[in-house]
This record gives sequence, C-alpha cells and structure tokens, in this order.
Amino acid sequence: MRKEDCYFLGKITRRHGLSGNVILKLDTDQPELYNKLESIFVEINGLLVPFFIEKSSWSKSDALNIFFKNSSEAMVDQVLGKSVYLPLATLPKLSGKQFYYHEVIGFTILDEENNSCGEIESINDQTAQHYFLSRLNGKEIVVPIIKDWILEVNREEKFIKMQLPEGLMDVFLVPSKKDE
Repeated sequence: MRKEDCYFLGKITRRHGLSGNVILKLDTDQPELYNKLESIFVEINGLLVPFFIEKSSWSKSDALNIFFKNSSEAMVDQVLGKSVYLPLATLPKLSGKQFYYHEVIGFTILDEENNSCGEIESINDQTAQHYFLSRLNGKEIVVPIIKDWILEVNREEKFIKMQLPEGLMDVFLVPSKKDE
C-alpha cells in the first residue's frame, strides 16, 4: 500500500496494560466511523505495514484500545509512537459543502462574483484556524477555512465558491514596494 493512496487516521500513543494492547489516538471529527476496524496500516521505516486487529474498544471518545492478532511484546514495541493510515477508498463519500482536505487540492477558490482567488496548493491544519494556501498571479493567498464562508463545493468543475470578507484579497494583491 502506498502512502499517497491512504489518509492519516491517527497515532499509536502508548501501551495499555500488560497484555499487548495499544492506544490509537484518532485524528478525526467522527471517531464513531471507526468502531469496527479490521486492519490498519502502520508507518514503519517509511513503509506502510498492515496490522490486523483482533479486538478493540473505546478508551476515550477519540482513542481506541487495540489488540492485534498474533500480538507480541516486539510487535507492540515496533508500533509505539507510529502514524496509522487507512486506504482512501474507505472514506465515506461527502456531499454538499463538506469536503476532505486532500480532495480539494487543485480546486480553484472563487468569490461570490466568480473571480478567482487562486488554486489551492495546500491546506494548513497545524494552527487553531485552518486555512487554504492558494497561488494567484505568482502571489501566495491565505484564505481561512470558515464553514459559514463556504457557499458551494463543486467537485465536477473543481471549485469552492466562498463569501469572502471585503478587503481580504486586497491584502495579498496590493503591490509591495519591491514589486514596483
């Protein structure tokens, strides 16, 4: 399995008890979708290695207590602190204005008058306020991802229409002294 064909699910954070269980901290808004995991891919030395789950239970609302098939002390040592992935094909389809971050890379951001605000190159989700990073006329544009600003997500034509506050684009498109 290639990492490009998967999405990040979470991280194995610690052992649980003495019987070979580990805690998988999920990175999701909908942990209930992962009630019945049969297997996961753990990134070990840059490779995604499949691990099969014998049983699991909730430790907290966003953490699973997992026991692997054929679990051993060495296996637990090997997965501690490692990132966990699942195939993109296992993601439920979203519709309407909901979207997965990975699926909108390459989409164009449009304002209410259908003016382009650039093509989404990446998404920063490492801060409290997540935002799109797009490029327009050679300039990087930062657009906060705010649910109420999103008017439409068009998967066929690959654009997101947003109601952007007046002046947001001017911040990025005003020529700086060095551009003159």
